Amino acid sequence: MNALRQRGAIAALVALVVVVIVAAASLYTVDQTEQVLLVQFGRPVRVVTTPGLHVKLPFIQSVIPFDKRLLAVETPSEQVILGDQRRLVVDSFTLFRIADPLRYYQAVGSVEDGITGRLDAIVSASLRRVLGNYQLLDVLSAKRDKIMSAIRTEVNTEMKGFGVAIEDVRIRRADLPEENTKAILHRMQSERQRVAAEARAQGQEAATKIRADAERERTVLLADAHAKADALRGEGEAEAIHLYADAYGQDPHFFGIWKTLEAYRSALTKGKDRLVLTPGTDFLRYLAAPPPAP
Repeated sequence: MNALRQRGAIAALVALVVVVIVAAASLYTVDQTEQVLLVQFGRPVRVVTTPGLHVKLPFIQSVIPFDKRLLAVETPSEQVILGDQRRLVVDSFTLFRIADPLRYYQAVGSVEDGITGRLDAIVSASLRRVLGNYQLLDVLSAKRDKIMSAIRTEVNTEMKGFGVAIEDVRIRRADLPEENTKAILHRMQSERQRVAAEARAQGQEAATKIRADAERERTVLLADAHAKADALRGEGEAEAIHLYADAYGQDPHFFGIWKTLEAYRSALTKGKDRLVLTPGTDFLRYLAAPPPAP
């Protein structure tokens, strides 16, 4: 009796273990950031995108998860020839999503990184093809958004066959090759030197013109001043002669004495001049005797 009970307990335990194993093999969960491809003997069955607990056939069906979040791939730096035959070193990155897990699995497999090589090749080819139609100034101007939109459209069209949707393609850095950079810097330096020399020449020309105008104005002002001074001097001399004539006419005797005394003051007060005169000269008459009364 005890043996039968022991056998029954063991059978129940084994059955429970089998049920647990079957249940574990039949249930799977889908995370909010995932999408699942259900595969039966390597053949795709269906795609599950709803988060939560799901059921599958145990042991014969397997679950392959794919990330449905935004993924990024950085394209290695490469040298591109532009439409004006200039070379540009471009460093870009691509943002994409796995839009169709079934097509992605059929084209690439179950490894998410398997798409990186093909995506790099397609982005590189599109960069070369689109940038080859534009010049350097276009890449550095507001046309850059238009260029990137054209590249994104081309890459998205080609990647649909892999079940991938391209969200964005961006040029992270665009530099000239080192030899071109040196040549451009040298050309810019020469241009700046030419502009500086031209500015200096224009400044010197303007300064010369300003100095010439100032010198001409100075000459005109001095000439006008001299003319006015000569005119005033002539008027003063004429007025003085007129006054002298009036004074002389009023008292010629006094005027002659006063002019002689003025001559004494002018000739003798400095003390350094020497006069050689004979004693009987008329110039010294008022030094020998006072002038007579009128």
